[in-house]
Amino acid sequence: MMFMLILVIVPGLGFVGIQGFRGFFDESANVASVNGHKITRVEYDGAMRQQLDRARQMLGAQFDMKSFDTPERRNQMLDGLIEQRVLADETQRLHLTASDDAVRRVLLNDPVISSLKNPDGSIDVDRYKQLLAMQGMTPDQYDERVRYSIATQQLPASIQGSAFTSKTLAQHLTELAEQQREVQGIAFHPRDYAAKVQPTDAQLQAYYDAHRDEFATHATATIQYLVMSPATLAASVQPSDADLKKYYDDNIEHYRTDGQVRASHILIAAPKDASAADKAKAKQKVEEVLAQVKAHPDQFAQIAQQNSQDPGSASKGGDLGYFGRGMIAGGQAFDDAVFALKKDEVSGIVQTDFGFHIVKVTDVKPTVTKPFDEVKDQIAKDLKTQLATKTFGDDSEGFTSIVYEKAKSLQPASDKYKLQVQTATVTPLPDPKLPPDSPLNNAKFLTAVFANDSVTARNNTQAIDVGGNTLIAAHVTEYKAATVPALDAVKDAVRQKVIAAQSNDAAHKDGIAKLAEFEKSKSTTGFSSPLKVSRNDAQGMPPAAWSAIYKADAQKLPAYVGVDLGNDGYAIYRVNAVVAGTAVDPQHLAAAQQQIAQVEAQSDAEAYVEALRNRAKVKFYGSLGSSNAQANSDQ
Repeated sequence: MMFMLILVIVPGLGFVGIQGFRGFFDESANVASVNGHKITRVEYDGAMRQQLDRARQMLGAQFDMKSFDTPERRNQMLDGLIEQRVLADETQRLHLTASDDAVRRVLLNDPVISSLKNPDGSIDVDRYKQLLAMQGMTPDQYDERVRYSIATQQLPASIQGSAFTSKTLAQHLTELAEQQREVQGIAFHPRDYAAKVQPTDAQLQAYYDAHRDEFATHATATIQYLVMSPATLAASVQPSDADLKKYYDDNIEHYRTDGQVRASHILIAAPKDASAADKAKAKQKVEEVLAQVKAHPDQFAQIAQQNSQDPGSASKGGDLGYFGRGMIAGGQAFDDAVFALKKDEVSGIVQTDFGFHIVKVTDVKPTVTKPFDEVKDQIAKDLKTQLATKTFGDDSEGFTSIVYEKAKSLQPASDKYKLQVQTATVTPLPDPKLPPDSPLNNAKFLTAVFANDSVTARNNTQAIDVGGNTLIAAHVTEYKAATVPALDAVKDAVRQKVIAAQSNDAAHKDGIAKLAEFEKSKSTTGFSSPLKVSRNDAQGMPPAAWSAIYKADAQKLPAYVGVDLGNDGYAIYRVNAVVAGTAVDPQHLAAAQQQIAQVEAQSDAEAYVEALRNRAKVKFYGSLGSSNAQANSDQ
């Protein structure tokens, strides 16, 4: 039996390798499973990277990696992937799918795909295939991805589509939103107490000792680094003139503008579902009109205005403008008749599904192909991009290996892949002066730079994938550890922080004492002029104050509420009266009813997905980096 096992296992290891065989049983490559379906760490990391890339694009210079890459957000991302999986399982269980027409509609509505349209309205299939190939997909694979997405959205979409909110509830909530409260306020600002605060040396020392990290200077690392991407590889890719000419010949349709005609027509309507009698009547009418046109060909426009039953073109003398084959909804018969005519020629009677046509061609634009010399520069640019992208795909694994194997220098990788060695000084935090999508601001990259292996052993970092087909590797040439300056060096900064903290404490203390006095005396002394606020119009009031004002009991007025404004001090508000809002406008009410229904619909859909999740068997593996995901547990 042992001999038979060896015969089976050892050849298998030759195919998949020891590491691959061990990985068959190793769950560290997965973050969770849903009903037995694994969610891999690669899938999770890819989804997280896409979310961060979208945030960078939306926020630009305001993007802060620390606020996005948190344990809470990592768990939210995993929850989203789990919900997608349970929805997919339920979709499969109910045998739901999407039709080819539904997939086609989604594809045609995609702005990226729409940008690939030719002048005649058709999709440039070759460019579409190239675009998908850069993402490692074929058109069939992308169709199935879209079909899968549509199918999984059917269940939540049907729940959301059935949501309803009564007019009475919408009116009640709208009236509450419009309800006003008359208030007066008094503020206790820390700045008003600052002049009175004189911290002692002992207090400065105590604050410094408790907050030493606030005054620390960041660690810095001077690095050499390499960036591998299609853009950095493009400089070393130089297609020959023969390559350019072959590309031109292979893709000649991209540089050809198909011929077009400008035509006018007269339509005598006779739909294909019309009765035989109606068709005969229409046929007789069009023959009479054709006789008029032949007798007075120079009066085609006037005859069209008088007789054509096409509402879109009759008023313009039947003019249809310029068009190519397939652009006019007349079918093959219409195209064949029109494109057989020369300029100023008039057709005979042309029958389509819409009725009977008489067509006159008023202008002809022949097919034009741009010469090679005119498009050579653009072809060179396109071909360099394609070749660089292919080179990146071919060489990225080799780049990763050589950076790791030749760990004491980046020069071997630079020489082999013709990449420029660049230098920079970085800290563990992203540099706001750099573009938000700079590889030097990538959190994983900075973590690798300041790892012990990089700053102590002075080994190259790994090749870090920062998204967007970009790898970056670094070598630390100089490292300065974070330091905490002595108190004397930062004494002024410490004093300002102590003054701010003690001033704020004094403002809060006075505010709380004054609130107790007002609650007994019901006085208005020191308050501002009355102001009317509502849930829809807070009049610039901070959210904490607005929330406290509306928690005051409307049956026990006047009422006093104290509001902790954090570093801005303390405020007291006197709620004098409740003022009913104006009558709700019917249009406003209808919009509110729709908005409330949308909220209800979203809540119902989330509850449904949560029920599916509770019914599913969910298992977690390990942790999510800095997150606190539950390890190896079942739900």
